[in-house]
Amino acid sequence: MPRTITIDPVTRIEGHARITIKLDDAGKVDDALFHVTQFRGFEKFCEGRPFPEMPSLTARTCGICPVSHLMAASKACDSLMAVEIPPVGAKLRKVMNYAQMTQSHALSFFHLSSPDMLLGWDAEPAKRNVLGVMVEFPELARDGIRLRQIGQTIIAILGKKKIHPAWMVPGGVNSSLTADKRDDILRMAEEGLDIAQRTLTWFETQLPAFSEEADHFGNFPSLFLGLVSAEGKLEHYDGFLRVKDHTGKIIEDMVPTDNYQDIVGEAVESFSYMKFPYYKPMGYPKGMYRVGPLARLNLCDSCGTPLADEALLRFRQIQQGPVLSSFHYHYARLIEIVHALERINELLRESDILSEHVRARARGNRRRGIGIAEAPRGTLIHDYHIDEHCLMTKANLIIATGHNNLAMNQGVKQVAQHWVDGNKLQEHMLNRVEAVIRCYDPCLSCATHALGKMPLHIQLLDTQGKVMDELTRS
Repeated sequence: MPRTITIDPVTRIEGHARITIKLDDAGKVDDALFHVTQFRGFEKFCEGRPFPEMPSLTARTCGICPVSHLMAASKACDSLMAVEIPPVGAKLRKVMNYAQMTQSHALSFFHLSSPDMLLGWDAEPAKRNVLGVMVEFPELARDGIRLRQIGQTIIAILGKKKIHPAWMVPGGVNSSLTADKRDDILRMAEEGLDIAQRTLTWFETQLPAFSEEADHFGNFPSLFLGLVSAEGKLEHYDGFLRVKDHTGKIIEDMVPTDNYQDIVGEAVESFSYMKFPYYKPMGYPKGMYRVGPLARLNLCDSCGTPLADEALLRFRQIQQGPVLSSFHYHYARLIEIVHALERINELLRESDILSEHVRARARGNRRRGIGIAEAPRGTLIHDYHIDEHCLMTKANLIIATGHNNLAMNQGVKQVAQHWVDGNKLQEHMLNRVEAVIRCYDPCLSCATHALGKMPLHIQLLDTQGKVMDELTRS
């Protein structure tokens, strides 16, 4: 008889999810699905609120990546006001975003994924965690903790606190940078760069040991989507949308962010509270694409900073054309940390960085504003509509993790079909299925949004647990 294996919850990720593995009559994997089981609904919460509140409101979507929402929301509000923010305001926003990139990537690599790579996918579950890493690899664990601390401290220096800093605002930022704070950040960025370089060098020596995982952890053809600069360089704050296929052919280039709906569509499925974005010209689900650090390194012509560009050349030696295995999200994160800390050093050494002109002010001058930026996990889209009173009438958030939804579902199926044997099931097989999800570092609190009516199932039970009545809505 066909059977089902359920992994509930998926561990070492941010948010709540489960995986269903469907076995055929012979005990072999027939299909696998990634279910996101929580729902937030921030789009509806925001309706009726004055649009300048949106950065602070949407940042509460998540405590892991509030800076990303602050930035995309602030950019959408800039668009509503029809203002050009002061150049130093943009530079300071970038500094905070690079700090966010550093701390978030460090959390993913060292705390959530390194236990598998360091202790082994087959290791005892009680020891296969960050505490086990601290015992067996104390120096690497200290580096991971310190690197994340550096990113969070830079955020706190700029925004007065590490989580939900109310510093990015419509029109720029709400306070300028002092010389003392600049010097403190520079010292930490230089320390962080040493740690990131050391970790990257170590990880590159370990890659041969993970060849089987690289072959089967989400290793398939897909499109890639993300921002690039006008020069085609790695970009996280501004720029244009680019789409590249699995052969390396650019199929969309220099798409203005306001035109994102020309290429991005959204679908829903009954088994998940997370939307399924897709490349619109190819239709759903054929138009599957990936976003995030792996996609960004596949899309860009160069990083634009010396150490990261050296690492990018080594990264691209993995295979000819785009790197397709989702296992290499880990590699890409380390390169992006190097790039982020290099960019912080560059930006803070610019001659105007201490300028006090950091914010433009205006009321709502447009009825629609779109803000797009690159969060650690990928392209983040905030799309706002307001009325004549500058109150929100509609918000659509397309979250970085959501873009990867089709790919994550294909990834769990690929891993399950390679490792899972329903006739002699072992824990390490299921850990590998979870591990492919960790490659994408999903932030499910951010990503749980839906279109249309939510599915509903209500049961009325008597004192004995017997169903007296029920109501369903698909």
